[in-house]
Amino acid sequence: MFAVDSLAQDKEVIRIGTTIAVSASYYNYGSMSRIGAMVEIERSGPCGLCLIAYKFRNTGDDSVNGDVAADGYHKYKEDIKLMKETGLDSYRFSISWSRLIPKGRGEINPKGVGYYNNLINELLDHGIQPHATIFQYDLPQILEDEYGGWLSPQIIGDFTAYADVCFREFGDRVTNWTTLNEPNALVSVGYDAGIGPPGRCSKPFGFADCSCGDSVNEPYVVAHNCLLAHTSAVSLYRRKYQTKQHGLIGMNICINNIVPYTNSTEDIAAAKRAQAFYTGW
Repeated sequence: MFAVDSLAQDKEVIRIGTTIAVSASYYNYGSMSRIGAMVEIERSGPCGLCLIAYKFRNTGDDSVNGDVAADGYHKYKEDIKLMKETGLDSYRFSISWSRLIPKGRGEINPKGVGYYNNLINELLDHGIQPHATIFQYDLPQILEDEYGGWLSPQIIGDFTAYADVCFREFGDRVTNWTTLNEPNALVSVGYDAGIGPPGRCSKPFGFADCSCGDSVNEPYVVAHNCLLAHTSAVSLYRRKYQTKQHGLIGMNICINNIVPYTNSTEDIAAAKRAQAFYTGW
């Protein structure tokens, strides 16, 4: 990681063929995710990521969650000023589904739209290109409760409708879109290990309290629905918005470098299989 002064000095050296950028997610950045604050002040709905953080937090330290974190909800102007001073070209942020559409579908929250409009405009005013992630693990809890979230093919239509709102409201200024952030990680931690939302797993695979879930089958069901939702949103964007907005759209995959245990033919083949299995989306 570059220090701020170092990056500012070396920016022209490393610029050739590159974009200097940072990214943050809605929850980790601290976008006023505490459920009481969201509902009372911003009229957002609760999301599964918020609830899973409460479930696994250290009971001796209530700060072990994303309630405040970097407090980006209130300090985004200060942060963007620091981005500019650092010499960044772009910033990737995630949009909260439950902030934009509190009930997962239907009525849109104007305060949520307003927040992202302000964030995007502030970035552009400072010469920083906004990159938006549509989904980064924070599924509206109401959809999880209603039909199992990503376990159900019903998620495809709801996700596409949510993506449509994002494209319509922000696509005149956002021209780089990520549909799903690291869905392979979502599948692994949420439905196999059980340590991420929605915390589903089964023994002996899960690392958490596997009171519900099926680590053998559910990860594949969720992966399938993720790919269908991604494809549906991309198709919508290309058909309805891309000609006018001239944007790019894709998916972000978590990459782990897997190396063979030894130089044997068997271990090398095993490492290649593992790499393909995890990242070959």
